[in-house]
Order: sequence, then structure tokens, then C-alpha cells
Amino acid sequence: MTVARFYCESIEGSVVLLGGEQAHHLVHVMRARAGSTVEIFDGKGTVARAAVVDVGGKIVSLRVEESETFSPPSAGRIIIAASVAKAHRFEQLITQCSELGAEHIAAVVFARTVKLAAGKNAGQRYSKLAIAAAKQSGRIFLPEITGPDSLEKTIALLKDRYPDAKIIFGSFSASAIPPGKVGRQGSDIIAFVGPEGGMTEQEENLLIDNGGVGVKLTDTVLRIETAAAAFAAILCAGRDRSSGS
Repeated sequence: MTVARFYCESIEGSVVLLGGEQAHHLVHVMRARAGSTVEIFDGKGTVARAAVVDVGGKIVSLRVEESETFSPPSAGRIIIAASVAKAHRFEQLITQCSELGAEHIAAVVFARTVKLAAGKNAGQRYSKLAIAAAKQSGRIFLPEITGPDSLEKTIALLKDRYPDAKIIFGSFSASAIPPGKVGRQGSDIIAFVGPEGGMTEQEENLLIDNGGVGVKLTDTVLRIETAAAAFAAILCAGRDRSSGS
């Protein structure tokens, strides 16, 4: 039988506490009671099976019965660097790329990005969406979410973080290759998704100067969130599992 999953920031010791939205979901949505069994994860590699001890007040006490800690992948990671989109559409992007298994999602401001105020709590909202996606999909590690930053700053940040990564970007150029022809060999891959107005020639040249290769997903113009999800699905499905991903 499938056991409900809940996010817990820290899983240490024999008893852990759930509060806030996670406790509310457990008690009022899942109707858990003392003795119920759940799975908890901290998004950093630890997964545990636990029993509900007490559901009093706004805090739920859980007794850890067994736990396991996994090491994060060090290669074969998928990074989606996508143009900022309207709030609900970028939220959809966060959810879909998190479910598909992308390790890092970077918000990028291109020259033709439609710059919309995301609000002071955008980062918190993105984090909650990633947690919800991880709960639903069963992934162990939460994706890292960064930005929004300029293209130049994003390239510098990601190349520093993933120095051996291959860089690809969506392109309609005659020289663009199908995503299936991108060499893998267990490498990290950074996929850049431009705005629907397209990248400027200068932006494409900047990516090429940094080793980027143009990739053509389809003959049609895709929305930002659709292209990001397509890249995430293709790249995550084709990653080298022997690399420890």
C-alpha cells in the first residue's frame, strides 16, 4: 500500500515534529491519527518511515521507525535555465521540472523577457511548489531554485557550479541538432530556454562562446514552460543511471 509522504526540514533523532502546512495536510486532508504510518523526507537525502504519535494542536509528533540517507548525484545532473514567464506559468514550470527530476531550475532575464513583478514571496512560493512536486513524485532531493538573474550572471553562476557541464539551448538555426544527438557520457547538462520572442543574436552568440550548442525541440514555437518541461523530460529520461544520478 502506498504511504503518504510529508516534507520535514530536519530528520534527526527518534522523534520529529511536523508543523504548518505539512501538519495541516496530514491531519485535516489525510485524516491521519495516532498509529498511522507515513513517509517523511528532508529534501537533502534522508527518507524515513514514521508512525504518528500525537496530533494535538498545530504540531504533529512522529516516531521514526527506520530511515535511510542517500548521497546526492555528482554527475548526470539536469539544470533548466529558463526565461522568466508570467507568475502562474513559471509556477507550472517549477512544478513540472521538479516532478520530472531536474536538479536545478534557474530563472533567467533575457533581453526579450517580459519582466513582471514576481512579488516578495515568489521564492517561498517556488519552494512550496517544489516540495509539493517532490511529495507527489517520490523524489528524494529537492531541486535548487535560483534567480532571476541576467543571462551573463546565470552563465557565470552555473559554470562555476557545474564546471564540466554541457550547455545547450533552444534554437531554430539550421545548424541546431535534435536533443537525442547531444552527447551524454554522464555529463551534467544545462539547458537554456529563451523567451517566446526568441533570444537575440548576441545572446545566442554568448551561449556559443561559452560552449553552448543549439538544439531544436520541434518545428513549432513553444511556450517557455512547455519547452522547459520538454527539455527536462528528454534529458532526465536519457541520463546515465550508472553515474549515480
